[in-house]
Amino acid sequence: MKTYGFVDSNLDSLTEIIKDVPEPKNQDVLVKIAGVSINPVDIATRKKISGQLTDPKVVGFDGYGEIVKKGSDVTKFEIGDTVFFAGDYSREGSYQEFELIDQRLIAKAPRKLSIEESVSMPLITLTASELLYEKLNIDTNADNSNKTVLIINGAGGVGSVAVQLAHLAGLRVIATATGEKVEWIKKLGADLVIDHHQDLIKQVRDLGIKYVDYILGLSDNDPHWGEIVELIKPFGSFATITNLRESNVSDLKSKSVNFNWEWMFTKAFYNLESMSTQGEYLEKLADDLDSGIIKSTTTKVIKGFDLESLKEATKIVEAGHMKGKVVVVK
Repeated sequence: MKTYGFVDSNLDSLTEIIKDVPEPKNQDVLVKIAGVSINPVDIATRKKISGQLTDPKVVGFDGYGEIVKKGSDVTKFEIGDTVFFAGDYSREGSYQEFELIDQRLIAKAPRKLSIEESVSMPLITLTASELLYEKLNIDTNADNSNKTVLIINGAGGVGSVAVQLAHLAGLRVIATATGEKVEWIKKLGADLVIDHHQDLIKQVRDLGIKYVDYILGLSDNDPHWGEIVELIKPFGSFATITNLRESNVSDLKSKSVNFNWEWMFTKAFYNLESMSTQGEYLEKLADDLDSGIIKSTTTKVIKGFDLESLKEATKIVEAGHMKGKVVVVK
């Protein structure tokens, strides 16, 4: 089978390798990949490569395809099922013709949506779901109309889903975006949009809001850290998917703020029993996409699942100006 991996930290090091098709065992299924989505974690993983690798690093953490074989302990799926998933960071990703994936991490793909619309959604939806429901502890059955969430980088991949989920949970949603992304993020459910290039404190206060109950940090936190510390409500919650290089978490101490990291891969990486929740989140996502409750955030499609297409898509994402997601399909 064809596999695409990096041998060093440079994008041009992406190379095609021929490998044997693996055999699924236990809870693994073997998926014939029909499409992938490019995520910032793919780029970050490549850039962490030190020196030259003899065994190229295969990334790709959104996949869509057909199950062609299954392990002896697989009970939830049958050969021929079309599934989508985000994957496991400790294993090779979806930049290959066939991928092994644990059945607990996958779900049957949406029936009414195309590959292009579906494959962009798993990683960002799992991340947004865990942020809102597990880290911020938002109860979707409660009356949340008096709660406000500020989503920094609301038009990015995770942000564009977090806006939708927060809106569905009944929260007042403030998202940051600029230019053409403003109207796009409003259509996804943002009640208010502010410019992350301008003073966030002034903009939020000009809206008549002193503090917000929740903040999601979905981009570099350091430039906004003083604003985050000021705007978060005492006993509020802050959660982030990015590192803090210069910012000090202890700045939140006087407000008794609940601080949480989110890394979508933790459950599978440590083989936790809770990893099955990711399959459950994806089952709900498939239903919500089919019913139109959740909108796909695919905004760029590149045809041709090959070396050059993967490089082209990665360049677009790495430039950092995209709204939504870039996908590559056969």
